[in-house]
This record gives sequence, C-alpha cells and structure tokens, in this order.
Amino acid sequence: MIINGQSVSRETQQRLEHFVELFKKWNAVTNLAAPSTLQDIWTRHIADSMQIHQLLPEPIRWADLGSGGGFPGVITAILLAETGDGWVNLVESNHKKAGFLRLALAETGARGSIHPVRIETAPETVGTVDAISARALADLDNLLGYVHPWAAENEKLRALLNKGRDYEAELEKARGRWQFDLIKHQSSIDANSVVLEISNLHRRAD
Repeated sequence: MIINGQSVSRETQQRLEHFVELFKKWNAVTNLAAPSTLQDIWTRHIADSMQIHQLLPEPIRWADLGSGGGFPGVITAILLAETGDGWVNLVESNHKKAGFLRLALAETGARGSIHPVRIETAPETVGTVDAISARALADLDNLLGYVHPWAAENEKLRALLNKGRDYEAELEKARGRWQFDLIKHQSSIDANSVVLEISNLHRRAD
C-alpha cells in the first residue's frame, strides 16, 4: 500500500485496516468524527494524519493533544510500531473516546498510551516530550498555550499542528502573545490546509 507517496509494509497496512474497522464500529455509537467524512476516511483522516509522521519520522516521544478519534495520534503510533521505537502519549479527557483509543492501541499493537486527563494538567502526567501534535482542537493562540509548558522544559521541542484555510488569521492573533519559529508545510491532502511546524516557542513579555 502507498499513502502520500510512502510505501507501508503489509503489517502496517493490516494495522491501519484494523484501526479503520474499529473506528467505524465505535463511531456508530460514539461521536468520533462526522459521519459525512467516513466515506473518504483513508484520504480525509488516515492520509492526512500520516503527514505528521512523514514530517518527523524519527522514533521520538510525542504528545498528541485532544486525541479524540485517534487522528493523528494513533496513526503515528501505528507507524512507530514498524520501527519498534518511539512513543505517542495520547491526551483525551473524554472517557468514552479514551476507551476507544485504549482498545485501538491494544488491538493494533501501536506504540502509545492513553492519558485520560485535561490538557492543562497533562504535562505533569506525561513528562518531557520531543514533539506535539494536535488536529481540529483549538485556535493557534490557545494551542500554543497548551504547548508552552512542554516547550519550557525542552528548548528543542517541535509542534506539528494541522490547520485549515483560516490559519493566517490565527497566526496573526497568536503572534500578539507568542514568539516562535515557523515552517509552513502545504498539506498533500487539501490545497487549503497546512501543517504548521512551531519551534523556539516563548511567551512575549508584557
């Protein structure tokens, strides 16, 4: 199987296929994603999530914030299973969604664990990480507020944040409160979307 130009092994393909089966089954009773997006789940969710691992393929320690239905956190954890190294800490305070994520990780053999806590308290629970991911969670200004405690502990931390067509307005707002280095990666899935790579994050002095 080739996704986003990347060939994945037969074992990884089977893990992804099993995850999709679990996702569809659980989504019928728990709101993990809009039903209208499921017809195109391999492009809309799987391939879109895979971009994160493709940008940082090293076997590193991640925090995935507001993991919800597992995008991109579980997908990153499945891809790390192929390398046998690296780890994804999925932060999800909704206990039904956390239950789904726990099952998905166990049944796919993905390299990750669930932290059913609020994002504000997650740094204490998760500890130091190398990178942070988040998708469809909050505007950039608030996201950077969530990222900052981890950035303060690790000056090399990078955050990879999926954003849609309004990202320029979000950037302008965020720069009023934060200083950071930025790399914009054009989405390979949606011409109106980007992945914002944030590093060297600091709060602006008042």
